[in-house]
Amino acid sequence: MGQKINPLGFRLGTTQGHHSIWFAQPKNYSEGLQEDQKIRNSIKNYIQKNMRISSGVEGIACIEIRKRIDLIQVIIYMGFPKLLLEGKTRRIEELQMNVQKELNCVNRKLNIAITRITNPYGDPNILAEFIAGQLKNRVSFRKAIKKAIELTEQADTKGIQVQIAGRIDGKEIARVEWIREGRVPLQTIRAKIDYCSYGVRTVYGVLGIKIWIFWE
Repeated sequence: MGQKINPLGFRLGTTQGHHSIWFAQPKNYSEGLQEDQKIRNSIKNYIQKNMRISSGVEGIACIEIRKRIDLIQVIIYMGFPKLLLEGKTRRIEELQMNVQKELNCVNRKLNIAITRITNPYGDPNILAEFIAGQLKNRVSFRKAIKKAIELTEQADTKGIQVQIAGRIDGKEIARVEWIREGRVPLQTIRAKIDYCSYGVRTVYGVLGIKIWIFWE
């Protein structure tokens, strides 16, 4: 049996860092975890509702959360921040109020910042959203993957592997299809690999997309 491990967890402490940085006593740990999930969900929901997204890509690569006793600092890494920066301060204040309402935190201040990513299509989350949008529009999965690989190559990556599983193209039997371009050394801990898994609902059912991107 192949023993699979998440490539990000496998590399923690070498090329990967944590996306949530805080400390909690064991009995309060689950509360902190649920709070993180609430913050991430409310940010994603706000962006989905309020942005006019033409390409079908929200552009959120990662949401980093740092907590102190009296402050929660949230950094949103976005590929296309112009989606949020049209009325910059007003939008961010509105987003902060939304998240605060969701969290119901009275004693702690919430601070949200947005950072732009230089190569948006070099990020697996943004790429997975792009492929998901293509699959929803009934584009052939091979065409969608090849287009995604072309976009990634412009970001100077060393290799990429894309895998789609489920009832691809509406076939009766679910199957797994994957395409690799360049090198993707998953066994090497020192290799800087970005990974994401993403579920997309289509008219045929749910498809799973997994993307591995090798940088150096």
